[in-house]
Amino acid sequence: MKQKITDTTAIYKGIFDMVRCIPKGRVTSYGAIAKAMGLKSGARMVGRAMGFVRGEKPPVPVQRVVNSSGHLSGDDGTRQKKLEAEGVQVKNGRVVAFNQLFWNPLDEIEF
Repeated sequence: MKQKITDTTAIYKGIFDMVRCIPKGRVTSYGAIAKAMGLKSGARMVGRAMGFVRGEKPPVPVQRVVNSSGHLSGDDGTRQKKLEAEGVQVKNGRVVAFNQLFWNPLDEIEF
């Protein structure tokens, strides 16, 4: 049985570590990260964590985490530019070919 983590700092560190595993040119969703981590508060907690990545070493590629329909939530254009630099097409704020580019941590990472 997995040990339940209740310390927010430890949870955020785990989220950051998982996001760092997303390959360039791929994307995942807040919910997929939450599910892989077993977080009951789910996607919202992952979204909150993404707001605290500034200054993290190594950097956290927050641009690779989008909502469940492939939309860039709260993007000021920076995330789209970073994704496009990695070869990911974004049209009208949504990742083109989202299903083909989707990276599922449950399939990609051994737990």
